[in-house]
Amino acid sequence: MSRTTRPALSLLRVAACTGVAALTLTACGSGSGSDSASTGSGSVKVGLITKTDTNPFFVKMKEGAEKAAKDSGAQLVTAAGKFDGDNAGQVTAIENMVASGVKGILITPNDSKAIVPAIQKARAKGVLVIALDTPTDPQSAVDALFATNNLKAGELIGEYAKAAMKGKTAKIATLDLAPGVSVGVQRHDGFLKGFGATDKDVLCAQDTGGDQAKGQTAMENCLQKEPGINVVYTINEPAALGAYTALKAKGREKDVLIVSVDGGCTGTQAVKGGKIAATSQQYPLKMAAEGVKAVVTYAKDGKKASGYTDTGVNLITDKTQAGVTSKDTAYGLENCWG
Repeated sequence: MSRTTRPALSLLRVAACTGVAALTLTACGSGSGSDSASTGSGSVKVGLITKTDTNPFFVKMKEGAEKAAKDSGAQLVTAAGKFDGDNAGQVTAIENMVASGVKGILITPNDSKAIVPAIQKARAKGVLVIALDTPTDPQSAVDALFATNNLKAGELIGEYAKAAMKGKTAKIATLDLAPGVSVGVQRHDGFLKGFGATDKDVLCAQDTGGDQAKGQTAMENCLQKEPGINVVYTINEPAALGAYTALKAKGREKDVLIVSVDGGCTGTQAVKGGKIAATSQQYPLKMAAEGVKAVVTYAKDGKKASGYTDTGVNLITDKTQAGVTSKDTAYGLENCWG
């Protein structure tokens, strides 16, 4: 979540699992077979709670967990918030999973602080809790964290944007996530650090929830407020594509630099196509797979995962800049998700 190698391609082949409505727990084992992973008889039960069940990042994370559970003979139950930011839904999911007898819960917190009391209750009952992708606040509220170094991911695109501007005066807009979500704060702060800027240098800041339509609206608002914006940081690639749509409508798509974070296949293709200048790629398959393995290990020998495991991040661009380490979109498309 230290790691520089690409995620195993074998993770891309996943077990079939029935669709899940938000907040509905679903056992997901090896399909229609009769083994314990399928029936749940005698197998380790692992819970996965994602922010939503529609974002391609979390869809791929779930696939990684399904594959790892199948390989380990474990039973996976899953749940998701109704929307990015739905803390109440995740609290309910934790309570339901604990009641169902899970040995461990993997969670991408929708609200890094508000989720902590529910996590503490689960841990008090002997459930191993591992945060994936997004740290809790405090990070010590969970047993372990498997995640991208989101500060570093932001720094990489900030350094890239600074180099790409080649000394021109930057007029910055930031299209962020939402208040209270640590991953959004870390990426935002990392971008500013890498660029050598502060929030005082940001001419327009808008929250998007990581949504493409909201990203477009946010960019439209920023252009109305500050028509001369020439650098746009976005929390993720859907928001970046929304920003691109708004800029194109104004005839500005060629002269505004857009940088982002995630490394999904759609976003990486957008980098290749020139819509996004660069993105920091992360690896949700590895986060989830390592999380499932950690719960199975805990169930078998009582050994708890602890601390922070960095699952890696790479800057992806075809327009390299001197002094900024990056990989091209061919590598990005080999390792993307979604």
